[in-house]
Amino acid sequence: MKISKSDLVFQSYGRCCNRDEFFVDFYSYFMGSSDAIRQRFVNTDMPAQRHLLRAGILQLVLHARGMSDRKLKALGESHDRTGYNIPPEWYNLWLDALMTTVRKHDPEYTPDLDRAWRDALGPGIEIIRGAY
Repeated sequence: MKISKSDLVFQSYGRCCNRDEFFVDFYSYFMGSSDAIRQRFVNTDMPAQRHLLRAGILQLVLHARGMSDRKLKALGESHDRTGYNIPPEWYNLWLDALMTTVRKHDPEYTPDLDRAWRDALGPGIEIIRGAY
């Protein structure tokens, strides 16, 4: 039996988030992708932000596995132009930083797994981005 992309991603995320360094490294890559992004996090409580990231990625993975989009729509509303004002183009940088982090932390990383992550999370990211 062939395993689904969303199941591959769920298992990969489990391997990655066993260590807090995964989330620390993600923000290092993400903030390194843009001065504007780095500036956005200057006064941020990063331990709390990493906790939110952990939950947000899980919501994206669960959506890919068939869960309702309700929480992603709420995330989109909080990140829209009247909320945190996250520009739509930052989501590509976010996903690239995430995949760089997965490549570093998942010992079973392959280019096919990278594509599975991107395919699985893409629709959920579009829900969030689309709220802008």
